[in-house]
Amino acid sequence: MNVLCAIKKINTHIINTFLMEYKKAGRYLILGILFFLPVTFLLFLYPATHHYTPLDIVNQSVLDINQFHSNSEEKVVLKDHITILGFLGSNPIENNIVASNLKELVYDKFKGFKKFQIVILVPNGTEAEVEKLKAEITGYEDLRFWHFVFGEPEAIENVFTSLKSKTGLTNNLSTNDVFIVDKDLNQRGRLDDRTDNEISKQAPTYLLSAYNCIEVAEIKNKMSDDLRILFTEYRQIRKGEFDSSTRRANDLKETAN
Repeated sequence: MNVLCAIKKINTHIINTFLMEYKKAGRYLILGILFFLPVTFLLFLYPATHHYTPLDIVNQSVLDINQFHSNSEEKVVLKDHITILGFLGSNPIENNIVASNLKELVYDKFKGFKKFQIVILVPNGTEAEVEKLKAEITGYEDLRFWHFVFGEPEAIENVFTSLKSKTGLTNNLSTNDVFIVDKDLNQRGRLDDRTDNEISKQAPTYLLSAYNCIEVAEIKNKMSDDLRILFTEYRQIRKGEFDSSTRRANDLKETAN
């Protein structure tokens, strides 16, 4: 009887020891997975950091705005800047929703990036109304990187014509759309703006050349993502890490078709 009890105790001890070792091994396995999984994920991402697809050039030779003037002493131009270009027309205060969305969803987020600016073209004679609009959307907050520039209606139309757009200006020279212009006066956007669902259904490709500031989702999702890609491109150019061969060689050819 004593022998049976001793054997039972030995078996119980062996089983408990096995279970403890099993739990310890399982714990180490889980810790190992939690440690190595993120590292492995980063290693997969690392080779792609220098080989992403840059933001497409959808149009070249956007007209600069040398013939326009601003209320500041600084000369405002598009060349050598990353610009969000907009047109608020002869009654800019009526487009306060466009301006407010642009301020809150774009300007406040990207104003710290080097060479970033927002430029709004308005006709001569709207200076007083522009000041009212600025006060309404900012409360006189610092707008160092936001410029309202003034020019003749014909000059505004000429700049707009140099852009690729699916819509035109209204009779008062305004539009809800804004445009991304890079440092070399190229208009940036998406040659293929299809959703994953549309791609899976093999829907025809379509262009995204402008961003509607009334559509909050379009600004927060598409435009913000596209600006981040463009800033990444210029950051890599400065570091000598940008591979221009990643850009599609037939970008402009596709947009022309």
